[in-house]
Amino acid sequence: MAEAYDFTAVERKWQERWASEGTYEVAQDDPRPAYYVLCMYPYPSGRAHMGHVRNYTFGDLIVRHRTMNGQAVLSPIGFDSFGLPAENAAIQTGVHPRTFTDARIEELKSSLKAIGAVYDWRREIRSHDPAYIRWNQVIFKRFLEAGLAYRAMAPVNWCPGCQTVLANEQVLADGTCERSGDVVTKRDLEQWFFRITHYADELLAALDGLDWPERVKTMQRNWIGRSEGAEFDLAVEGRPDLKLRVFTTRPDTSFGMTYAVLAPEHPLVAELTTADRRPDVEAFVERVRRTSEIERQSTEGPLEKRGVFTGSHVANPFNGRSIPVYLADYVLMGYGTGAIMAVPGEDQRDWDFAKAYGLPIIRTVEPPEDWEGEAYTGDGPAINSEWLDGLEVAAAKQRAIEWLEEKGLGVRKVNYRLRDWLVSRQRFWGCPIPIVYCADCGAVPVPDEELPVLAPDDVEFRPTGESPLKFHDGFRLVKCPSCGGEGERETDTMDTFVDSSWYFLRFCDPWATDEPFSPAAAEHWMPVDQYIGGIEHAILHLLYARFFTKALADVGLAPAGLREPFSRLFTQGMVRLGGTRMSKSKGNLVSPDEVLAEVGADALRLSHLFAGPPADDVDWEGVSVEGCFRFLNRLWRLGTGQVDGDIGDRAEQDADVEIERATHRLITKVDQDYGRWSYNTAVAALMEFTNTLYEYVRSGARRQTLDEAFDTALLLLAPMAPHMTAELWERRRGGRIHAMSWPQADPELARLQKVMLIVQVNGKVRDRIAVDADISAEDAEAVALASPRVVELLGGRQAKKVISRPPRLVNVVV
Repeated sequence: MAEAYDFTAVERKWQERWASEGTYEVAQDDPRPAYYVLCMYPYPSGRAHMGHVRNYTFGDLIVRHRTMNGQAVLSPIGFDSFGLPAENAAIQTGVHPRTFTDARIEELKSSLKAIGAVYDWRREIRSHDPAYIRWNQVIFKRFLEAGLAYRAMAPVNWCPGCQTVLANEQVLADGTCERSGDVVTKRDLEQWFFRITHYADELLAALDGLDWPERVKTMQRNWIGRSEGAEFDLAVEGRPDLKLRVFTTRPDTSFGMTYAVLAPEHPLVAELTTADRRPDVEAFVERVRRTSEIERQSTEGPLEKRGVFTGSHVANPFNGRSIPVYLADYVLMGYGTGAIMAVPGEDQRDWDFAKAYGLPIIRTVEPPEDWEGEAYTGDGPAINSEWLDGLEVAAAKQRAIEWLEEKGLGVRKVNYRLRDWLVSRQRFWGCPIPIVYCADCGAVPVPDEELPVLAPDDVEFRPTGESPLKFHDGFRLVKCPSCGGEGERETDTMDTFVDSSWYFLRFCDPWATDEPFSPAAAEHWMPVDQYIGGIEHAILHLLYARFFTKALADVGLAPAGLREPFSRLFTQGMVRLGGTRMSKSKGNLVSPDEVLAEVGADALRLSHLFAGPPADDVDWEGVSVEGCFRFLNRLWRLGTGQVDGDIGDRAEQDADVEIERATHRLITKVDQDYGRWSYNTAVAALMEFTNTLYEYVRSGARRQTLDEAFDTALLLLAPMAPHMTAELWERRRGGRIHAMSWPQADPELARLQKVMLIVQVNGKVRDRIAVDADISAEDAEAVALASPRVVELLGGRQAKKVISRPPRLVNVVV
């Protein structure tokens, strides 16, 4: 009686066995070459969605493949368990965030195990574990001691819906909060920052050496935003004691400066505003404060409403001319000095502003003769610039900076778009900041021996979203660790990106009790060899993790030579449905649980792998889950002897030799595909090979040849479809397939003997000729030109050109 493939029983059996046997637990002193595979720290939102399945299938495949290649693979897992959703749930339901989060973690763990993903579960960490909180707080203190953490009053992004501060990266392109959707405004608060700008040059320069997608590196380069130029002073007319410092990347255009512009937050706004202009200026400043930074940087909207005259004038130091001082919303205090010189002849936004406010326009770079545009930003000789006239832009820049420095008016300057990382959050469900404020001692760090500082459980979550820590006197009111007097704890918690900025180091040694991790363990495993996650983290998590790694090394917590966390990065594509990204809010989810119940984990995994290149987005409507399930069932029938045919022991024949050769070509093909993330073509090759084996069996197969071919196919498929391959291997060979060595191809057997050479004349196929697979370009050309069909078509004429692409194609151009 035929035995159907019972995927439910097979998957349960092997998942339990991998767990009980600790198959993928790896020791610190494992003698095999170390290899570290890691998928990005998941936020536990409940059962896995298709994006999770796709991401963790790739990671699991690499773990199994690398293990079969003889490496000691570190494959840990943990949960980025602090965050706003749990706190919002507490506000709505009254369930404590810890209870809510722990339940979501168990759901996600169950989902990951159900798809067959394997980890060293002994290393599991959770951001809200007291041990992890302790080391987060120790790291904060070490950064504080090193001057890498500081507190400052600053305008910050404020989300009225979440009642918290947001980092720039958490504000969406339309100026709204990435979580609540509320319009983000500005508010002045005293906040804690990490000094990421200290590493701006290193963060930028080191990108070149990373094996990361170029798109991600470009996004980080743009976010860091290094620009070279000059800073110099503009004397305020009538105020000899007052100067306005501006930054420009184009000092060569300074003779064309016809006005200056300040950010509305600039500290000199009040002093520069004359009495008659004060009402308009104050109204403008208040309106800008209610505007998001993204809206301010937009090029849309009438410029007449985006600026205001202060009433003051400054002197252009290059020519002594008096120019007016304006405020404009598109100038940001966070970049440069918060003040710019405006040169409308060479900047389109300055041109548009000058036109809107009736200000002069002076060109300082000569446009091409056929120029019909407005502001000209290209290269050309300087004009209307006195002693700079005739110089090209690069030379003029250098001469202008030298002149400023010679006159003592300014300096050469490098600026960055990157701002220090604001880490304070007015939330409860996060890592408390270990600081006590004392009227006499100021901000005092909590001593190491008193860490971790943990948030209390008996708190009241208010509908306003305000942190309950502010209202909990038992937590807030404490003695000063320095003088013993009355003090108050910091009630802000850390940005949850802090938790995910060093977790990969903790995985190297999660059992450490005297330090966040052993530097020796970190040196053994780090950097992560293969990191996998979404491109949406390019300028959030990935940049912060790079900063943390450098900073931890500099404060002595990580190995001195460890400067980058992730050697190789892969960013997988999104899963869509009908062209739209799957999401709970849109209600367009396809549940992995439903697919698992219908066809099992291996078919679900293969469907993701077969759907297309892993870096591309996938539309689930075009994914053939049933096709992958049919393939697995064909494989099952072949492996359990349920295919009709004559299988026996006999002397080797030509058909057997061809199967052997096809087997070694398959090894070569699949091995290459694994190395370049072409899993879709690897699956296709295995499907085609299975069809070949079916035909082989039905036409009469030699048992030894068939067994070797089928076993090879199982080994190649084992990382992708681990359950079925493990079951078939145990039945056929005994033992564990994932403990076997990866197949190695015999180059001679893998070499094709004959291939079909396509011969074209003027791009049209005219002949097909069997040739040696290693035929040279010259020989292929000779064979094509000797073809009777080609000879006939040429009719004695010489070929104008012959394009030879051996061994597949020759095109004769007449």
